[in-house]
Amino acid sequence: MPSSKSPKDFFRPLAVGAPTPPTEIPARPSRAIHFFDPSNEKMAAKIPQMVGSVDVLLGNLEDAVKADNKEAAREGLVTIASETDGLGGPDAKTQLWTRVNSLDSPWALDDLTRLVPAIGHKLDVIMVPKVQGAEDIHYVDRLLAQLEAKAGLDRPILVHAILETARGVANVEEICGASPRMQGLSLGPADLAADRRMKTTRVGGGHPGYLVRQDPVAEQPDAHRAIFQQDLWHYTIARMVDACATHGIYPYYGPFGDIADVVACEDQFRNAFLLGCVGTWSLHPKQIAIANKVFSPSVEDITHARRVVAAMGDGTGAVMLDGKMEDDASLKQCLVMVELAEQLAAIDPELKKQYDAISIDSEAN
Repeated sequence: MPSSKSPKDFFRPLAVGAPTPPTEIPARPSRAIHFFDPSNEKMAAKIPQMVGSVDVLLGNLEDAVKADNKEAAREGLVTIASETDGLGGPDAKTQLWTRVNSLDSPWALDDLTRLVPAIGHKLDVIMVPKVQGAEDIHYVDRLLAQLEAKAGLDRPILVHAILETARGVANVEEICGASPRMQGLSLGPADLAADRRMKTTRVGGGHPGYLVRQDPVAEQPDAHRAIFQQDLWHYTIARMVDACATHGIYPYYGPFGDIADVVACEDQFRNAFLLGCVGTWSLHPKQIAIANKVFSPSVEDITHARRVVAAMGDGTGAVMLDGKMEDDASLKQCLVMVELAEQLAAIDPELKKQYDAISIDSEAN
C-alpha cells in the first residue's frame, strides 16, 4: 500500500458504483489450474465435461495463443463462459479464471474491456502476467473497478500475478499488498529464467547441472562420490510463499513443461506443496490427476493431524503421542491440514469418503 494512502481508504471501491473490495480472500480449493486455449475448438469442446473434475479452468489468452488468434480466443472464452453450466461464480465447484495478455501488449486493454462486461459475473480471477511492481496491479485494480461499476457487478473480480521477471521477484512484497483484490501469485519459471539469464531451457523442474557432490574420502580420492540434484526454484518459491502468507493470499507453483515426465512432475509439485503452495498449473489433463493427488493431504497425514487436535484439548501445554512431543506449534500445523481436508471434502466426493473413514477409525482407536 502506498504511504500516501490512508489505511481506511484501502477497502473503499476505486470507482463509484463498484463492488466493495474484499477484506479477506476466500480459501477456495485450487489444486490444479488447468489451462486451455479458447480458440482451439477441440479443447473448447472438452470444457463442459471437465466441470466438477478440476478445481480451476483457465482460459488462456496470452503466450500460448498466436497473435492472429487473440481475438478468437477472447471471443471463445466469452462463449464458453456463457454456455457452460457450473463454471465460474462463488458457488461453482469449478472456478473460471483467465490469463490476459501482458500489460505492455496491444491486447490487454481489449481483454479486460471485453471480458468484464460480458462474463464478469462468472469470472473469479484474472491472472496478470509479467507483473513488475505494484504499479501494474494499481492499473488493473482501478480499471476493473470502473468496468465492474459500468457492468453492475455485485462482487469484485480477484487478481492473480505471475512472477516472471527479476524485478517482479524483487518487488514481491509490494505486489502482494498492492490491492485488496490480490488472490495470489504463481511462479513463471521460463520467462523468469530468461530475464535472470539463467542457463536453463527447461520449463520448471530441476536441472542435472545444478547439484551438490559428496565430499571426497581422503583414503580413496578416486572413489565414487554421490551427487544430489538441487532445485533451481527453491529460493523463489520460498520467498513467494512468505510474501503471500504475510498478506493473506495464496502461492502457486506454475507450469511443469515436460508432460511425459510424470514422476519428476509429481516430485516438483510435492516440493511446492510442502513449502506452502496451495496448487499448481496443469498444461495437460494427465497433470490434473497429479495435482489433485499431491495438493490433497494424505489419509495418513489427516489421521495424524486429527489425533493431535483431539489430544491437545484446549491447545495449551504439550502431550506425547507415539513417542513424539506435540505442542501448540504442532497443533497449528495440524489445523492447517485439517482445514484443508474439510475444504477439499466439500467438493471432492472421493476424498470425503476417505477423510470420513479416518474420523470413524480414529474414534474407534
